[in-house]
Amino acid sequence: MLADETLDDIAGGRFQVLQKEAGYRFSLDALLLAHFVRLGPAEAVLELGAGSGVVALLLAGRGQGAAITGLDIQAEMVEMARRSVAINGLTASITMREGDVREIKNLFPARSFDVVVANPPYRKVNSGRINPLREKALARHEILGTAADFLQAAAYVLKPVGRAFFIYPATRMAELICSMRKTRLEPKRLRMVHSQASGPGKFVLLEGLREGGEELEVMPPLYIYTAKGGYTEEMTGLFRELSSPGAGGR
Repeated sequence: MLADETLDDIAGGRFQVLQKEAGYRFSLDALLLAHFVRLGPAEAVLELGAGSGVVALLLAGRGQGAAITGLDIQAEMVEMARRSVAINGLTASITMREGDVREIKNLFPARSFDVVVANPPYRKVNSGRINPLREKALARHEILGTAADFLQAAAYVLKPVGRAFFIYPATRMAELICSMRKTRLEPKRLRMVHSQASGPGKFVLLEGLREGGEELEVMPPLYIYTAKGGYTEEMTGLFRELSSPGAGGR
């Protein structure tokens, strides 16, 4: 571990992840996405914009033999994620690669993955203050890739009837759904995430099916906090499932 890094527990201490002390650090949306993903036995999984590798670690912990590849454009993040994978003894299950989602055709063969997972940058370049820390800026702002770029990459690498899983701000849900359909990723399962029951939707979790037919399952909303500020019973259960083998979305 380097002097500017921390080694943090995730999933109730089941895994450990290296993070920059003052750089990009994973947040709750990564855990929500990892739980929402549904995996079958021994599937090939690609995470676009893998960052510190938290989602890849949690997916590898399912115990279903998934082969997971994490792709990120930042060499330093990839190197750090590789060390996290090694710390957790998951080098046989997870491969971290440096690369640009916009150059996906130069990185992977077409139709080579069963599942794609992504938490794309969500702020337009001309909206809000861009963080001076490059790691945070690239994770949040569409500087080196938009949601459309991530969707096009997903559509290219997915096998027929392959699935793609995304988390995105609820305020941009319409844009995400329209972009999914343009790339022939048919929305099949949707869940809104609210901070509290009395508040508006904060995130949307979406599952798309490559070349899928029309019909969308709208799941009950997920509330993160109670009115008193603690985690809801469902969120507590979500954390508990992530700390156990076989965790996944319903």
